[in-house]
Amino acid sequence: MTSNTSKTEREIKMRECLQCGTCCKKGGPSFHLEDKILIDKGIIPSKYIYTIRKGERSYDNVKECFLPASSDILKLKGQKGSWTCVFFNETNNNCTIYEHRPMECKVLKCWDTIEIEKIYAKNRLTRQDLISSVEGLWELVEGHQERCSYDILKFFIDSLHTDKKDEALKGILEIIEYDIKIRELVVQKSGLETDLTDFLFGRPIAETIEIYGLKIKEEKGKYVLIPTG
Repeated sequence: MTSNTSKTEREIKMRECLQCGTCCKKGGPSFHLEDKILIDKGIIPSKYIYTIRKGERSYDNVKECFLPASSDILKLKGQKGSWTCVFFNETNNNCTIYEHRPMECKVLKCWDTIEIEKIYAKNRLTRQDLISSVEGLWELVEGHQERCSYDILKFFIDSLHTDKKDEALKGILEIIEYDIKIRELVVQKSGLETDLTDFLFGRPIAETIEIYGLKIKEEKGKYVLIPTG
């Protein structure tokens, strides 16, 4: 009898949140249109959000592989360089915005992922949904997206193995340099917080290019592209 009872209790626990914090430590959620109000009201400040831009290779949690993003994916940042969600309180093992948590957090059940799989790639919130009405700012973001497109970047990377290697290398470095300079310029001229550039322009290409087996370093005031090995 004791054995059966223990087994039943274990099965029940497997269908309940144990508040262990494991999900929150594996990365913040992606945002959907239903979450827009949380950002509009300032409950979730934009400085805590980063953008995975269209075409950028990122890990698809449902398909469990790296795929190019079909559109913007806005996600919550982690804490101090870790994956742990910025709103997770590790001391008390709880969410500091639990009553206003994003949609993915509400539907996620670690013991049954069916519900989050249903919404994962649907109605994703984009930068355009949030800042298209801000005069000048959206045009700046669009200009960056055009000049620093991941489709163009991938074309150049693929061309490194052809007779157009020098042209491709020049194209890659120009994209990276523009990406770096536009971030610096926006912070200097507008007074925006540096943290906001991850939302406006996505993750720095100098970092994301490592996904393609390359990395960038600065030598004597110039950027140099090298294989990661």
